[in-house]
Amino acid sequence: MQIQEILEVAVKKGIKSIYNVEIPKVEFQDTRKDFEGDVTIVVFPLLKFIKGNPFEIATKLGEYLKNAVSDISDFNVVKGFLNIVISDSYLLNSFVEIYNSENYGIVEPSPENKSVMVEYSSPNTNKPLHLGHIRNNLLGYSVAEIIKASGYEVYKTQIINDRGIHICKSMLAWEKFGNNETPESTGLKGDKLVGNYYVKFDQEYKKEIHQLIIKGKSEEEAKKSAPILIEAQNMLRKWEAGDEKVVTLWKKMNQWVYAGFDISYKELGVDFDINYYESNTYLLGKDIVADGLEKGVFYKKEDGSVWIDLTKDGLDEKIVLRADGTAVYMTQDIGTAIQRIKDHPDINSMVYTVGNEQDYHFKVLFLILKKLGYEWADNLHHLSYGMVDLPEGKMKSREGTVVDADDLMTEMCDTAREISQELGKLDDYNEDEKSRLYKTIGLGALKYFILKVDPKRRILFNPKESIDFNGNTGPFIQYTYARIQSILRKADFDYTKSIIEIELHPKEKELIKQIQNFPEIIQSAAKNLSPALIANYTYDLVKDYNSFYQSVPILGSDNEVEKAFRTQLSYKVGYIIKSAFKLLGIDVPERM
Repeated sequence: MQIQEILEVAVKKGIKSIYNVEIPKVEFQDTRKDFEGDVTIVVFPLLKFIKGNPFEIATKLGEYLKNAVSDISDFNVVKGFLNIVISDSYLLNSFVEIYNSENYGIVEPSPENKSVMVEYSSPNTNKPLHLGHIRNNLLGYSVAEIIKASGYEVYKTQIINDRGIHICKSMLAWEKFGNNETPESTGLKGDKLVGNYYVKFDQEYKKEIHQLIIKGKSEEEAKKSAPILIEAQNMLRKWEAGDEKVVTLWKKMNQWVYAGFDISYKELGVDFDINYYESNTYLLGKDIVADGLEKGVFYKKEDGSVWIDLTKDGLDEKIVLRADGTAVYMTQDIGTAIQRIKDHPDINSMVYTVGNEQDYHFKVLFLILKKLGYEWADNLHHLSYGMVDLPEGKMKSREGTVVDADDLMTEMCDTAREISQELGKLDDYNEDEKSRLYKTIGLGALKYFILKVDPKRRILFNPKESIDFNGNTGPFIQYTYARIQSILRKADFDYTKSIIEIELHPKEKELIKQIQNFPEIIQSAAKNLSPALIANYTYDLVKDYNSFYQSVPILGSDNEVEKAFRTQLSYKVGYIIKSAFKLLGIDVPERM
């Protein structure tokens, strides 16, 4: 039983014994580092139930607890705060249990828990992945891994946006200007090749607009009547009609893009269990709208379009079907959500990893599904995140100024190489080992920098700042892990036997208390859909370990019991670093 659970029971009994009052809950917080203690009981909330001086109440309660709970060795009172000092024996027994736990902090999936589907990435097949996709993928993948570690089966999915006018723009530009070039003939990844033609379309489109304006058309008229746009619109209509030539070209170019995406995903270290394709799902939902009309959830306007009125819910009116009977994105998302539950009946919760510009869309989607009577709609979550900015400014896909995901990953590995060579610690590595280490450091720096920030916050990403061997960075934590592995390699004795009696150094106590928090942090990160909680916990753990490392001898201790215990502590910290970073999708090096 955790110490706070023990104290919760004891405090309630104590208040009942001293004041004959029953209290509903006890408020705890970590003891401030400038005071002696391990757990602090906040007395002020008790004043709702007990009349008296907070200092006196805390003192009486402290005396009661010291006598009633054997795991309390002392206490002190600072104003209305009761600081409890936990006994070494409790902390030692707790650590023995933790040390002997093979998968500490990780909860196996329970048959009682319904599965969770996490959607992320959702790329368009007209361009390669960019920096925004990196944040999306890292968040979605990490949240899926954290939810899995908290005791749930998880399906990782993406919906690939493989149809629409933007796809036809790339197809048309390749048809007009491509000279039948392929990824093989150019040496380009397929997604990059197709993306180049999306940019080419925009360039040609702007030229035609300019010429039409010179001929006397307004800018708005020119944009609508540019011949290349009209051709793209005609191509989309042919695709929707199943034109064999257009569909064949669409399939060919999409396969190029899928192959390119697979390379990027592998390099980034993310994967998927299930793929959905917009070309298969874009007609879904129309039958649901028809059913909703009969039930009175939706209503039809005079022009034949179908809407839902959400004004009483604090939102507005939303169209779900156009007057010509064609679906809008909302229709498709309604149908896709329902289809996923049909495909996987064990799911009752879904997480959508989508940027915060879609906050309103998901409020409406979830509310519509509730009004349609789907109970699982209460378990839908939008993992909303802020955009990623660079010092150079905003990215624009059509103009080709997007920060390409592959290029950024390569740049991160190159930067790791430069910094590592400057530090000069890799002289005994061969070239293959160096290359793997540069990738581990570079991608670790990228992932940690992005994931340590609360998802809702916007990020200004500076690649060089992220690769720093000091401060709250991935390489700093990776270096500490490598240091621990070096200690373990040098430990030429059996340090695995349980140690149940030793006087703990204050730094050892701090470290054990931090280790105890790991399971709770995983559960909290899963509940809040926030990898940042895992990342920053790991940084705090590493800071405590480095303080411990600087304060006490480990292998250099003259006391054999101390030496074994401190090696055990080091081992378990290393285990937690590796486990936590695995949840973030980050590798750790054995040497550095």
